[in-house]
Amino acid sequence: MQLLRTAAILSAAGFASAAWDANAPDVVASGTMGVTNPPAPTMGTDVNQSSEARLVSINSIDDFCFFGPKEAGKTIGDTEAEQVAWCTQPRNNARVIPDGTITSAHFVKTDAYVQVRAQGDFTKIGVQDGDYGGELDPHGATGDGNPVGGNITSNVSGSDVSYQEWMEFLSYNQVCIRACIAGNETFGTPVMCEHKLDEMGCDFVMPGSNDEGFDTCEGDVAYPPGVYPVDGGFSTFAQRFTGTYSIDGTPTVYTVGVTETPSAAAFTPSSSNCVTQSSIAANNVSVSGASSSSSSSAANPESSSSSGSSSDSGSGSSGESSTNNGATSANTDGDSGASTFTGVATVSAVALAVLAIAL
Repeated sequence: MQLLRTAAILSAAGFASAAWDANAPDVVASGTMGVTNPPAPTMGTDVNQSSEARLVSINSIDDFCFFGPKEAGKTIGDTEAEQVAWCTQPRNNARVIPDGTITSAHFVKTDAYVQVRAQGDFTKIGVQDGDYGGELDPHGATGDGNPVGGNITSNVSGSDVSYQEWMEFLSYNQVCIRACIAGNETFGTPVMCEHKLDEMGCDFVMPGSNDEGFDTCEGDVAYPPGVYPVDGGFSTFAQRFTGTYSIDGTPTVYTVGVTETPSAAAFTPSSSNCVTQSSIAANNVSVSGASSSSSSSAANPESSSSSGSSSDSGSGSSGESSTNNGATSANTDGDSGASTFTGVATVSAVALAVLAIAL
C-alpha cells in the first residue's frame, strides 16, 4: 500500500501512552454560536420541525444530535452547507428525531474524543433512500463550515464545552459523529477529527461497533483517520484529489493522494465498562411530525431565551466561549486533499504540487 510518509515525534507505541490534554491548542472553540443557534446548549426547547438551528450536542446515548437534511428531496453531498441539527430530545431549538428512526446506537467516550455511531432509517428525517451521503465538518470549502454555522458541544467533561474540531458522516441508513475533546504531543484535534477523507465512510474514519442494540462505553483511542503505525513512526493515507492554485496569476493544476485505497482503518479500538439498554429514550415525536412545525418559536438567540428552559450547565457554554463558525478552524481548504499532522509535519496541497512540478 502506497502511503504518504511522515516522521513522528513519538513512536507508534508512545501514541497510546501520551497524555491527552483538554487544554491543548485547537480543542475549545472561540467565537459565537451563530445567528441560527441559541446562545448556549439548552434542554427542553420547543419542538420545531422547521427549525434551521445548527447547534449539535453529544452528551449521552439518550441525548445526542447530528446534522441532517434541512428539506427532503436533495442529496447530502449537494446540500452539505445547508444541513440542520436533529436531536434525540427537544434541545437547542433543533428538530427532533422521530421515535423509531434510530434502530441501534453506540456512544463511546475516550480520552481524545466522544463519538456516536448509529444505524436506522434516516429517510424519516429526509435523507433520500439509497443516498450514501457525505461528510460534514467545521471547515468546508469556504472555511465557514459544512453546514455553515454548524457548532458542536458536549458535557462529558462535566460542563458544556464548545469544541473546535468535529466530523460527521450521514447516509440513508447510518450516521457517525465525533467531537475531539483533547489533543496530545503527537496528534492535535485537527488530525484526530481529520476532515479530508470524505469518501471513506464511518467504518474507516470512525471505526467502532456495528452491533445491534444500544450501549454506552468507555473506549481506547483510535489512530487518527488514515494514519497507520509504520517502523516506529506513522504514515498517512491521502484521498486522491485534483485541484488548481495560482502562482503570479498563472493557474496550475495539482494532484495529491494515491490511487490505492487502504482496506480498513489501522485498527478498531476496544471498549470497556459498557452499559446496555433496550432503546434510546422516547421523545414522543412521530414520523408524521417530522415534516411540519409544532412550534412557532424561531431557531435563533432571541427566541431561545424565552422558552423557559434551563441551560445544560452553569459554565462553559456562554456565547463568548462557544464555537467558531469556521473563523478559528485549523485550516480553510476544501474537504479533499492531503492529510496534515499537528506538531509533527505538514503536507499541504501546494507543497505537493510544487514537488510534483520539481520532479
